[in-house]
Amino acid sequence: MWGGGARVRQRQAPGTCPVCDGPMHVTRLACDTCGSTLEGTFSACRFCRLSPEQQRFIEVFLVNRGNIREVERILGISYPTVRSRLDGVITALGLEAQVQEDRNSEIEALRRRQILEALDKGELSPQEAIKRMKHIKHEKETADSDERD
Repeated sequence: MWGGGARVRQRQAPGTCPVCDGPMHVTRLACDTCGSTLEGTFSACRFCRLSPEQQRFIEVFLVNRGNIREVERILGISYPTVRSRLDGVITALGLEAQVQEDRNSEIEALRRRQILEALDKGELSPQEAIKRMKHIKHEKETADSDERD
């Protein structure tokens, strides 16, 4: 509530219901400066869904520019624990499908690069390189088709 200039201690809205763990939404917004209010149903930001521990992890991760060794050192946790916590954040943000797609693209690019390097070294004939490239393309098309079904 606007208190005529008096500062009210801000609390962070929970992203999930403390009773059933379902998603929460915001129904009222207020301006501290003029006291205007806006009522309706608003979705909370993605990051509001993160637990306080996940938010702290993300802060450390970002401040250290994703350097997992630094995150390990600062939080006193192992590499697998850092990866596990990062995976938990990705899931909480609803980004796991995008991450898997990115991983698949990276693997595909690596396989193509390896074929080109082998061709360049003379380890593969041009025909064999084309055959392998077509195989990679076919695998991707098959996977994309399976996802749509």
